[in-house]
Amino acid sequence: MRFLTADEIERRLASRLGPIHTKQRLGIERDHEAQAFGQGLNFLHLENIPISQAIIEGVLRLSGMYSIGRANAQRIQVRWNDVTASVLPKTFEHFTILHLSDLHADMNPRAMDRVGRLVRELRYDLCVLTGDYRGKTFGAFEGCLASLCELRKMIAGDVYGVLGNHDSILMVPDLEDIGVNMLLNEHVAIHRGGAQIYLAGIDDAHFYRVDNIEKAATGIPDEAFSILLSHTPEIYRQAAHAGFDLLLSGHTHGGQICLPGGIPIILEADLPRSMGKGAWRHGNMAGYTSVGAGSSVVPVRFNCAPEITLHRLCVGE
Repeated sequence: MRFLTADEIERRLASRLGPIHTKQRLGIERDHEAQAFGQGLNFLHLENIPISQAIIEGVLRLSGMYSIGRANAQRIQVRWNDVTASVLPKTFEHFTILHLSDLHADMNPRAMDRVGRLVRELRYDLCVLTGDYRGKTFGAFEGCLASLCELRKMIAGDVYGVLGNHDSILMVPDLEDIGVNMLLNEHVAIHRGGAQIYLAGIDDAHFYRVDNIEKAATGIPDEAFSILLSHTPEIYRQAAHAGFDLLLSGHTHGGQICLPGGIPIILEADLPRSMGKGAWRHGNMAGYTSVGAGSSVVPVRFNCAPEITLHRLCVGE
């Protein structure tokens, strides 16, 4: 694929977001990218400490566990999650959403190949991506875009996405050129059989804190079934109070390196551990936190298998 030049990207962003928003968003990113302490919802950002990767990898190699962890990171599973809601239109019964998160596409080519092979065999109505497309939190992103371009060819139908804390706003024009409809504090209506549901998405809420749920939700009817895409589940309270019926997210990796039983050693998110992976509820809102298909910092996993998820919507009482 041909990547856009820096000038082309900034012109496209100004057209897409408006010149003032573009300047603000780029300025926030340039001020804070790669910051290890103090920015975002957590004080410490392990992924932004350059030596952390070398230390973790060195310990795993010395213990003889590194190759095992790498093999685990390639064993991506397909998980199903049923979501029942009384306000879901009957025409959307068994509407299925393919959910891919935390691909970190340039870190583990074999894992991405596995994702592509799995996706080709699945049946679904819509695909959503909940951020963290590149491995690092700063620097070049052409490698991850090239990998995502190949994956997009294997995904059927419409794809919607949001940015994660590893992603740059500068990636948006190229992502949209390969067929990923990015939701930047925006929403769209999804139509089926004369009815519609609403899909909203917010910009990164974890590190850059440029999310705006109010803007994303404005115009969604109160009685409509609505889904919010957020890279992080940490905004669960705001999403529930805004009236969303379902929050789809990732970010946590489920801990990635876990104790037996899937108990996370570190869960880099400000939320209850019960919301750190899988299905959960808060008030009237259902939620799902994907453990992700990729790996962060080091391409290994222990006691926390990577996943792609199929969410099946069901009409309930």
